[in-house]
Amino acid sequence: MSSLYKSWALLVAFVLFYITYLLLGALVFSSIERPEEERLRRELGSLKAQFLNQSCVNITSLDNFMEKVLIANRYGVSMLYNSSQDSNWDLASSLFFANTLVTTVGYGHTTPLSDAGKAFSIVYALIGVPFTMLVLTACVQRLMHLLTYWPIGACRRQSGCKLRTATAVHFVILLLAVVLCFFAIPAVVFSAIEDTWSFLDAFYFCFISLCTIGLGDYVPGEQPGQKMRPLYKISVMVYLFVGLMAMFLVLRTFHKFADVQGLTAFFQLPQCDEEEEEDKEPIVETGSDDQVDVDKAASKRLDPSSQASYSSINR
Repeated sequence: MSSLYKSWALLVAFVLFYITYLLLGALVFSSIERPEEERLRRELGSLKAQFLNQSCVNITSLDNFMEKVLIANRYGVSMLYNSSQDSNWDLASSLFFANTLVTTVGYGHTTPLSDAGKAFSIVYALIGVPFTMLVLTACVQRLMHLLTYWPIGACRRQSGCKLRTATAVHFVILLLAVVLCFFAIPAVVFSAIEDTWSFLDAFYFCFISLCTIGLGDYVPGEQPGQKMRPLYKISVMVYLFVGLMAMFLVLRTFHKFADVQGLTAFFQLPQCDEEEEEDKEPIVETGSDDQVDVDKAASKRLDPSSQASYSSINR
């Protein structure tokens, strides 16, 4: 099996393991937090019934009721709707929470209720956050060749333009494509599904989410009576992961663009990818000693962190 197939097989294994990790976390969060949520919901229902049955309301009962309601609302449990309200800790919602946790989006609309859930969140995020960054990096490294290096090389071959011009045109096109596919179009979809969201609200949600700010003032799938809520939550989870990948691709491409335009050198910033020393050496040398050195360099194991740079693109 060639190194290319091994590399792709390793990436697929990483992605499958990452999905399994999310599912495992969702099951654990659901099993820990859902009973606690149901207990809190029953307690609020009983307290509300007692409040309604009282013939005369006193200030102590009112304060006690309001305190319970505010605490429960902070954990995503509301008494404004009936008891058939969807749980925040079913499998789909738990999977959505696990995804927002390891991608550092963290809307904050749903938080662990129990001490066990809080402790598991620490351990789960401690492993999940760097693993998510690893999967995103592995995917973006391959997308760079397909969506950055190859288009720039093709543009230079077809039009004969300079490297700086090709990189500038490519970055503008890539940026517009990402804005259209991951901000504008999803905003139209979200504004159509969410009754209370305008297009600006939905666009704002996409931006806040994909920048991993996650303010939590807009969260999809939280309105009562949401149709196909589990599928909707999972679809948003996939959108967040692919969108973060696209944002990472834009950032990596911008860094490459800055290298070519001389911005990193002007601001004395490190280049995105340092070229290997052996890439700068002539491939064919005269003399037996030099040929031995070339043979040794050829048999030297490649550094997996080395990547192609703009200067390696065919004219």
